[in-house]
Amino acid sequence: MDGMTIRDSTEADIAAIQCIYAHHVLHGTASFEEEPPDHAELARRRDELLRRGYPHLVATRDGNVLGYSYAGPYRTRAAYRHTVENSVYVDAALARRGIGSALLAALVARCEAGGWRQMVAIIGDSANRPSIALHERAGFRLIGTLRGVGCKFGRTLDTVLMQRALGDGAAMP
Repeated sequence: MDGMTIRDSTEADIAAIQCIYAHHVLHGTASFEEEPPDHAELARRRDELLRRGYPHLVATRDGNVLGYSYAGPYRTRAAYRHTVENSVYVDAALARRGIGSALLAALVARCEAGGWRQMVAIIGDSANRPSIALHERAGFRLIGTLRGVGCKFGRTLDTVLMQRALGDGAAMP
């Protein structure tokens, strides 16, 4: 998108991030949360990721937040310390305009520079073809599907697991 910038998120972006995420929580199955977290909770989550050295990015144009992405720990045990899980959310009114692709590419680059070796995407709902396609275009491959592990909107939902190497991946020391 012309004029789009991807940068580190700031505290001032939390209100827009909360609005974007609340829509996805209330109307979609990308997130298995059922109640949107408030501004304070999203600020706390962001601060915790930043404190631990993970990237948290926003895409903006003309000062408006179009979407956001971040990486966090895949699992909490030390053995997983070189693997991150990603999240990407775009303003629903701006879907399929390349914002998610740009955010994910920037996030991958930041994680490669940060020394992580693997990135995992845990995609809510196996019917979420746009997210699966986004990750495929970014070099992720399907690892598997956990059938019927979630329930939202009265539906039983799958979780799709996708993975990509960062840098030299498993060959890195």
